[in-house]
Amino acid sequence: MELAQVRLLVTDFAACYRFYAEVLGLKPQSGAAQGPYEKFSPHAGSAGIALQDRAMMAELLAELGDTATGHRSLVVLRVDDLDAYCAQITARGAALLHGPAPLTDRMRVAHLKDPEGNLVELQEWLLLRG
Repeated sequence: MELAQVRLLVTDFAACYRFYAEVLGLKPQSGAAQGPYEKFSPHAGSAGIALQDRAMMAELLAELGDTATGHRSLVVLRVDDLDAYCAQITARGAALLHGPAPLTDRMRVAHLKDPEGNLVELQEWLLLRG
């Protein structure tokens, strides 16, 4: 088994698309900026993040509400230079909630939210696991 993607159910697809493509700098697979689905890839060979229109999924499952409440996900992205990446994304409109700061002796992190309130954690690994 392998992880194919993390999919976020969103109500403002266009705003989330812009956040993941333009602010975080992830590569969209098809360029479907208006939805109802798009997959973003951080690097070749790694699992991707996908956006799915919440209303479309609600129709399929007949159990999702129109809006999510509370934190339902945490997208975690690893970067090589956390300080440089945070400087880039704040210049493109991101607002950091926390960090960059040490989390453990092995990593530093920063946290922000996408336009739907989904939490995003940026990680810089300081030491590789042995």
